[in-house]
Amino acid sequence: MAKKAKSKAKKAPPAKKKKAAKKRAARKPIKPKAAKFKSTKPAFAARRDKQPFYITTAISYPNGPPHIGHAYEAIATDAIARFMRLDGYDVYFLTGTDEHGQKIQQTGAKEGLTPAQLLERNVPRFKAMVERMGCSNDDFIRTTEERHHRASEEIWRRMEKNGDIYLGKYAGWYSVRDEAYYAENETQLNEQKVRVSSKTGTPVDWVEEESYFFKLSAYQQKLLDLFATPNFVLPKERLNEVASFVRGGLQDLSISRTTFDWGIRVPGTDKHIMYVWVDALTNYLTGVGFPDDKSEKFKRYWPAALHVIGKDIVRFHAVYWPAFLMSAGIDVPKRIFSHGFLFNRGEKMSKSVGNVIDPFALADAYGVDPLRYFFLREVPFGQDGNYSHEAIVNRINADLANDLGNLAQRSLSMIGKAFGGVLPEPGAFTETDKTILASADAMIGIAREHMKTQQLHQVLNAVWAVVADANRYFASEAPWALAKSNPKRQGTVLYVTAEVLRRISILSAPTIPTSAANLLDQLAIPPEQRNFAALDGATRITAGAKLPPPSPVFPRYVEPEEKA
Repeated sequence: MAKKAKSKAKKAPPAKKKKAAKKRAARKPIKPKAAKFKSTKPAFAARRDKQPFYITTAISYPNGPPHIGHAYEAIATDAIARFMRLDGYDVYFLTGTDEHGQKIQQTGAKEGLTPAQLLERNVPRFKAMVERMGCSNDDFIRTTEERHHRASEEIWRRMEKNGDIYLGKYAGWYSVRDEAYYAENETQLNEQKVRVSSKTGTPVDWVEEESYFFKLSAYQQKLLDLFATPNFVLPKERLNEVASFVRGGLQDLSISRTTFDWGIRVPGTDKHIMYVWVDALTNYLTGVGFPDDKSEKFKRYWPAALHVIGKDIVRFHAVYWPAFLMSAGIDVPKRIFSHGFLFNRGEKMSKSVGNVIDPFALADAYGVDPLRYFFLREVPFGQDGNYSHEAIVNRINADLANDLGNLAQRSLSMIGKAFGGVLPEPGAFTETDKTILASADAMIGIAREHMKTQQLHQVLNAVWAVVADANRYFASEAPWALAKSNPKRQGTVLYVTAEVLRRISILSAPTIPTSAANLLDQLAIPPEQRNFAALDGATRITAGAKLPPPSPVFPRYVEPEEKA
């Protein structure tokens, strides 16, 4: 039979040969250019004394340009990664793009592009967004990379070897936009009499095709046992949602498609493409070297400490992903945290409504650090949140320019003018001094407690409560009035204010890294002392240090003049 097939291939017309060759080429992993993310981490041996912390975003779907929702997830995940690094953890931070599936193929076809051409146009924009938002990721993964194909094929083989994959026929509702299967009771007819997903509102089509299935039903009790792990899924309402879904009874999951070919081939067959979520979820393993699970990198960082995702994909991460991993004999991640949606003046972002916001435009308009601060302070992490021009401007001008920026500028300018830029030696601390210093010292403990459950807004609330206290302290002590009457006391007040600013700056660094570094430069804090170990309560800012001339860190936002 093999010889006969070969003979037929030789007789095939040139046009058919060319078409077949083109089809085969399209199935191969594309070779994207290597991401230019330089890690400044020391070698593994130098990090063994630190506790590893592997953190990931969901990988973005690049069928269109990035929007502010993508940026929000990257910013929040980066703030957690930076916090943990400053707290002495060996952090490995992964983000990237999910580049397979029918949606990519269909979008490209509509624009007259191959899937590869569509990706080569869109993916660089996602890489640029991550860089523009000041993210400190160690890697940017693309699921079209060869390393990822190897990882996806291996997890499939392991699930198959465990007896959890079988060949059958799928008949049911499928949403191309969600890349998700829905049961009949999870769909409904909308006002236009189009069947849609009840949860997302996206159109679904009836699909019947041969498919490989994963024995998800066999993992019902194991998943419920996993959900009993404290804080495995946060916020708790998301845990309740997936637990209810699992308790309702699990059906085996269709994990391959035959109606399109833009994806990773199922090992051993030329006909089936892996379900995009088998492929996409495996990126978290690929990022730390899988399938080489004996490598030092994999053994150090897996299981992941934290997957940060949107609330619309909790089921995939909290139900399907742990089941796949259990089947493959791989440890499950330690936590899945799902953030909420961002609403533009109360409306969910939609291309059809025309309210999808370009994150690059927002960064250009307000600055990266102010934008990061706004979203992480304004929106309770894990809940939905609103944003508007007015709300962003209010946070910039009230919290950053007035409260923190003005305090820093006034106090540092006074040190420059009254003490020649040399941080004065403090006298004996009064009860008022001790109170504000105690509040500043307590911030790190409060922040760590909130970070245990990723409450980013509460971390910032704790810091800005001390910013408010420091402003009251500065106003009540009136150091400008002490210049002639009691210069020694003036020096003490300015020293205490500088120490409080040091602590505020270090704890703000995960959110506003560039601005915090600027403040720490103006306080003459050496790079090696810009971490949480320097907030131990015994460490204080060094008197006698020569400070550079101060400059404003947070300019007020002024509405641009309209062009005539």
